[in-house]
Amino acid sequence: MFCRAVAVGYLPRLFNKLSGVKGLFPFLQVFSLVVDSFLQTFIQPQFLLLFLVVIFIIAVQYNRMEQMRENFFGLKTKRARKDILVAVFSGILGGLAGSFLVVFIGLTISVSGLGYLWPVAILLMLINMRFLCFAYAGGVLALSNLLLGFPQVNVAQIMALVAVLHMVESFLILTGGHLGAVPAYIKGPGGKIVGGFTLQKFWPIPIMILVVVAGGMIEGGIEMPDWWPLINPGVTGDAAGLTYVLLPLVAGLGYGDIAMARSPAEKSRLSSFYLGGYSLILLVLAVFAGQSRTAALAAALFSPLGHEAVIYIGKRIEMKQKPLYIPPVKGVRVLDVLPDGPAWQAGLRSGDVITAINGKEVPGRAVLYQGQELSLPLVIDYFSRSAGVSGRGIINSPGPGKHWGIVPVPEGDENHYVEMLTTGPLGRWLQRVFKGKFIS
Repeated sequence: MFCRAVAVGYLPRLFNKLSGVKGLFPFLQVFSLVVDSFLQTFIQPQFLLLFLVVIFIIAVQYNRMEQMRENFFGLKTKRARKDILVAVFSGILGGLAGSFLVVFIGLTISVSGLGYLWPVAILLMLINMRFLCFAYAGGVLALSNLLLGFPQVNVAQIMALVAVLHMVESFLILTGGHLGAVPAYIKGPGGKIVGGFTLQKFWPIPIMILVVVAGGMIEGGIEMPDWWPLINPGVTGDAAGLTYVLLPLVAGLGYGDIAMARSPAEKSRLSSFYLGGYSLILLVLAVFAGQSRTAALAAALFSPLGHEAVIYIGKRIEMKQKPLYIPPVKGVRVLDVLPDGPAWQAGLRSGDVITAINGKEVPGRAVLYQGQELSLPLVIDYFSRSAGVSGRGIINSPGPGKHWGIVPVPEGDENHYVEMLTTGPLGRWLQRVFKGKFIS
């Protein structure tokens, strides 16, 4: 397995001569090293196989979301392949950024400790899909180590890895968490059915980690500043004389949320803010976990509980505020529009209100559906939510029996809605057991 060395010590002599400042981080050297090592991991068969397995797991989820989207629009949207490619590309960029952050803080992980993460994460996933996140597997491993002495993992390292991965996830949510949002009818405050979106994203994350291999400087290594590493490597001896190598790790990140009181883009920005705060707090706890058992216990508890708090707060805020996707006083509000469909080309977007078709007012969805059966081009008057002004567009009807590619908001009396159920097969089995419905 190819790897490049990063040696701990003082600044490179050449860097000192050029800058005259002691303690600076050699950004350019480390960046070049990380990029080189990162790219070369993709030619390693074992790493590539694991990466493809994670992509397959993620592809299954995107195909399931595609089926939900098609059920709403009543036609093939053909977004799954695009969403998978975007997720893979975004995950690679996020993994590269995370790799640089790993080296910057000096996060080392023992190879033996890594061997427990994925098995525990997969087992937890069988209970609930959202438990695939390393925040839960890492917390379980850390608590087991602190309370039972098994397995032999470094709590500070595992918690720091979880923090770094969630920093990456926070950035990915900010930039693309709203993309591919699936329209849904959701039971809102008071049990009333309202319009909204389910936000579900999954990313395969290839990331480089540091592993201690030996002492002393080796050829091609980089001397690091004396404040580095921030995370205790967990080995005996003088940290200034250790040598590290970069090794690849494949992780999977998932994001699940609902948007009812704000647009998917607005909700993803808010979620990114909360998750970023969670990851910063966890990283601080991880730094102190190497020196204090109390801090280690706090980090182990905060990892899963803090993650659950982020999810709870996000849903709580959404439920407490006035729903956005509800029927207007006049017209029909649009929940979602199929990109590049007839309605999209006419200028309609999510949240807009259709006020008239061919000059006639639209009192409800029934008139809207009747308009979709007309074969002639239709003039649509609407109010744009984003622009705050009225607009007019021409819809070239796709013909009888076909759709404009538009989903109106529910009128509140629907008997079908989406529940955010992510319970896995093991979780469903446990539910039956505790409810007394298990048959041996």
